[in-house]
Amino acid sequence: MNFESQIIFFFSALGAFNGFLLSLYFAFTAKTKKFSNYFLAFLLLVLSIRIIKSVFFYFNRELSNVFIQIGLSACMLIGPFLFLYLKKYTKKERINWAIHVIPFLIGISILGIFYPYVGHRTIWSRWIVKGIYFQWLVYIVLSYKFIKPTILKLKTKDRLKNIDIWLLSIYFGVGFIWLGYNIGAYTSYIVGALSFSFVLYLIVLLLIFKSNKQPTFFEEKEKYKNKDIEDKMLGEIERGLSKIVDNELFLDQHITLAKIAGELGVPKHILSQYLNERLEKSFSTFINELRVEKAKELLHKKTNFTIEGIGYESGFKSKSTFFTAFKKNTGQTPSEYQKNIGFSSVL
Repeated sequence: MNFESQIIFFFSALGAFNGFLLSLYFAFTAKTKKFSNYFLAFLLLVLSIRIIKSVFFYFNRELSNVFIQIGLSACMLIGPFLFLYLKKYTKKERINWAIHVIPFLIGISILGIFYPYVGHRTIWSRWIVKGIYFQWLVYIVLSYKFIKPTILKLKTKDRLKNIDIWLLSIYFGVGFIWLGYNIGAYTSYIVGALSFSFVLYLIVLLLIFKSNKQPTFFEEKEKYKNKDIEDKMLGEIERGLSKIVDNELFLDQHITLAKIAGELGVPKHILSQYLNERLEKSFSTFINELRVEKAKELLHKKTNFTIEGIGYESGFKSKSTFFTAFKKNTGQTPSEYQKNIGFSSVL
């Protein structure tokens, strides 16, 4: 093995090894004990098993066929654990994880017993491996709905939380590694490099987030646990929000969650909890929906405002934010909407 190959081998193997360590961290030593962390631990574990198989096979063709079979079989669980982790973290309902894991575990075990890799390489390469990668892809597609709200934040230029960055990194990291296995003949080399970069990136993110003085990013989703809003305060918030709508306070381009909470006379975190749990909306989504309704009202009237001017009159800070929010809520641009209601826009 020449020096260049040794360097590739070292960094690729290091990525898989770090993946093992990271999986142990989330399974046993993470400060926040959450069931979703176990799914993340298993995801990193099976991903590392698959990667280390590729790395050693690339540099040692005499590698045991049993180990090759184990590495390939591990791919069967990468997609399900990605799906389970994202769903468990973003959704509150209980998850029946067994239906996503046990059938595939039994299925790949049966295939491994009756069609072992050592005597059926052609079947594995032509059918089984392709089926595994297809199943992995299906779960990547299914998992998209759990990070879609975060991607919408990017489009509307909303501020991302630490956990948003983390979940996006997990999703796209696994997606790129899947792509690495399917784009060419030198997939082991590519995936080895990808895996090292991916795992190293996760470790750096973890260290950065842990160094923040704020609560750890793993706790952001659970900050309202065991903190139900009292019925009396619920009534105050509902009446207060009605006044905000009636008085059109949302037209203030500099409105913030803190200002609204001040107007209502409730703690900021209680208002945020109400919007997230009762209305299932972020503060920015709530405000933008009100602004879009105001813009629709202005578009129905014959005014001297340009389309851009209507956006500013509705409380939006920029034309791009206005257009993005409007199309998100109506499925049309402001110009298309105005045209469909019978007016031609003033340019």
